[in-house]
Amino acid sequence: MPYAGAVSPASRIRRRRPTAPLYVEILVRAPLERVWELTQDPTAHVRWDARFTAILPTRERADGSQEFRYELDLRLHTIRGTGISKGTRTARGGERTSALVFNSDDRLSPLGAGRGYWRYIPTAEGVRFLTGYDYAPGWGILGKLLDPLVIRPFVWWLTARSFDRLRLWAESGILPEETTWWRALRPGRRVRPRAGRCLSRPVSRRRADVMDDAPASLGEISR
Repeated sequence: MPYAGAVSPASRIRRRRPTAPLYVEILVRAPLERVWELTQDPTAHVRWDARFTAILPTRERADGSQEFRYELDLRLHTIRGTGISKGTRTARGGERTSALVFNSDDRLSPLGAGRGYWRYIPTAEGVRFLTGYDYAPGWGILGKLLDPLVIRPFVWWLTARSFDRLRLWAESGILPEETTWWRALRPGRRVRPRAGRCLSRPVSRRRADVMDDAPASLGEISR
């Protein structure tokens, strides 16, 4: 059953601008500590998030932010990049946040430099786990043409499907390895991750841009 404030898929598509920063939100009916653990631990993160196949911490800064390298293995080529993240446990009403900046100089990467955040908002029903992020397209002029038509919608879908894999793991103990592409397509599978369970825009729009909701820590690591 969709949670209060959910919008229809048609509404999601109609209201999201093709070049707008991406927004994905899902309700995870699990303890906050569990969601935090599965998203902040690099080893667990890459198990449910199809955008990465490896996240390798390299150095912790004095302010607590973490430098890392990331990889996405496409079999024929591995896209590599670097990033900085910072998690914040203390926020209003028990909310937690995590900020991220990333970049890749790989000419085959469809995403260039970007920044984003996660928010963990405790509710009576569970944890509203959401992200807002934006990036500069890769691939030069071709990337700028394809990004709003193909790449950005695909990146949103991939993120949303990954969020539902996380939900299944946190709520029901269904391991991400059981919801990979091929396993999810097997006949008779009753549980499949679905991007359609996620929102692509906030229920309450008080700001002009989802990036306006980013935590202060994003500005700190972006300097």
